[in-house]
Amino acid sequence: MLNSPSGHTFFETMDIDDDELSEISVILELRRNFSMSVYKNKCMKRRIAIRMRSNRCQNVADYCHLLRSSEQELDLLLKTLTIHVSHFFRNPPMFDKLRAEILPLLYAQSRKSGTALRIWSLGAAGGEEAYSVALILQEHFADDLLTIPTPIKATDIDNGILEFARCGLYSEDRLNEVSSELRERYFSPQGNRFQLAFEIRNMVTFTQGNMANTGSYAAHELVLCRNTLIYFTRPDQEKILHGVADSMPPGGILVLGKSETLVGDVRRRFSSICPEERMYQRI
Repeated sequence: MLNSPSGHTFFETMDIDDDELSEISVILELRRNFSMSVYKNKCMKRRIAIRMRSNRCQNVADYCHLLRSSEQELDLLLKTLTIHVSHFFRNPPMFDKLRAEILPLLYAQSRKSGTALRIWSLGAAGGEEAYSVALILQEHFADDLLTIPTPIKATDIDNGILEFARCGLYSEDRLNEVSSELRERYFSPQGNRFQLAFEIRNMVTFTQGNMANTGSYAAHELVLCRNTLIYFTRPDQEKILHGVADSMPPGGILVLGKSETLVGDVRRRFSSICPEERMYQRI
């Protein structure tokens, strides 16, 4: 790591100011059509500093020069800014609640209305969340799957991580919450990683999309948007949540992350059905 004359490490004393952040943002918008304006500045600056440290750039000007000359670094920066590491059954109590109460409720509504149960993992990362839902459906709702269409869609902005998700090949640390029974039935060892069974992978459709583009939201009865909103500014959190509410039929369920909650006027559009697990029902 680089050192300053005072003896402190360079990245302990270096700050990226707002003008410098804007310069990097312009490069990303022009070269990758990616806008940082909806994300929190502090989060973006911290992740940019990671890439600067990796490239041993001594200042933002040097890093901007690198971005203008390196397609590879542009892709690596975009991945660093958007990646959300996850694992199967992250926060097991939420998935227990989903299995025991939420999915039976939604399937009952679908049977009554004669409609599909559409599920959306918004901010899908490596696909673990969507596949966890698919595993629950296959294990506990096989009969419902035979009579009620249950498409699962998973969306992320990063095409690279979506390709990773489609492959369904995971390191063991991503499977820490997966029971030995599920591992035996649905995962096969491939070297030092584990391949998820095709029957589960085939249940999920991965699509590239920007969460901030709420005009593209389609109707879903269950939306999981966990541990993603925290990276967005407050106005864009409200915009995203209103987008979900606009597209969700009455009775639909929204699940947020443990550190997230409804904000602003959107709170009037949902009722809380499980505050502890951040589960809300569309009014």
